Amino acid sequence: MNKTIIIVRIFFLIVSVLGCVLLSYVTDGWTLMPVLFVGISLAVLVILTDVMLEGFSLRGLSAITFGLAVGGLIAYLISSSPLFEPLEADPDLAETLFLSRLALYVISMYLATVVALRGRDEFNLVIPYVRFSAQNVESSIVVVDTSALIDGRIAAICESRWFGYAMVVPRFVLDELQVVADSSETARKEKGRKGLDVLNRIRKMKHVDLRIHESSVPDRKAVDSKLVYIAESMNAKLLTTDYNLAKMAEFHGVDWLNITSLVKALNQEVSVGTRVNVELVRPGKDSGQAIGYLPDGSMLVVNNARKWIGHEVRVEVDSVVPSSGGKMVFATHYPDVEPSDR
Repeated sequence: MNKTIIIVRIFFLIVSVLGCVLLSYVTDGWTLMPVLFVGISLAVLVILTDVMLEGFSLRGLSAITFGLAVGGLIAYLISSSPLFEPLEADPDLAETLFLSRLALYVISMYLATVVALRGRDEFNLVIPYVRFSAQNVESSIVVVDTSALIDGRIAAICESRWFGYAMVVPRFVLDELQVVADSSETARKEKGRKGLDVLNRIRKMKHVDLRIHESSVPDRKAVDSKLVYIAESMNAKLLTTDYNLAKMAEFHGVDWLNITSLVKALNQEVSVGTRVNVELVRPGKDSGQAIGYLPDGSMLVVNNARKWIGHEVRVEVDSVVPSSGGKMVFATHYPDVEPSDR
């Protein structure tokens, strides 16, 4: 993309130079050097303006257009009102009338544009965040935060095709992931890279509607507030594993999706007689016992299985005992099924 833009800029500069040369030949009294100087200066000014506007989004452009239009309409209505009739009646005040209307247009359009730019996140004029099908039905939207991407489980959920939301990732979330990935701390760097890998993995899924929300925050401390604001303004849900952010969203009336709750809901419910596969990781207290863990984190104590530590075995649940950490499950190893290395 950058190379293409450079080529376009060079082409524009060449066309400007050729235009100046042609203009100096067809216009009497215009010499080549002054015309060439003025033309090249204007072309360079245009290119510099283009460079300054780099990163300016279509959402910002739509906000400016809307602000200019509203400001011009307001100025027109005021200038056409009876307020200016006394000036129109006096021919000597024609210049004052012109300057007054000019100032009114400039001030009104400026103020309306500034207001529109400050609220540009509310505009859906150019890139709408609501997609309509042939039946004109809105698609559900979810705003994704950094913690959900670093967690990584959302990618597997999307691959299962059970996730029926259009995913919106704010630009400042991408920036935050990049900052974490560039960190000097190894742990933070790994988390950031994992989040970026998960995002690229989701982007390659053709059945997932992934969108980037062009929005920034002046202060990193305001990230949570901006996430809630975007979700609220778009009538979307918030996808996060950050409990404090979820509670803030809940306070503002924004629904949030909890990946951990979803995973727990999909875990197999165990009861007496249930047979499950479990990896044994360490010895238990009593002779012959081995310890494993269920997908929901519950401890599973297996009798007569100490020699199978480090293997995955099939066991049958004998009892389920509630504990302060949730529950403790006791089971017996199935002797007729050979263990397997993981």
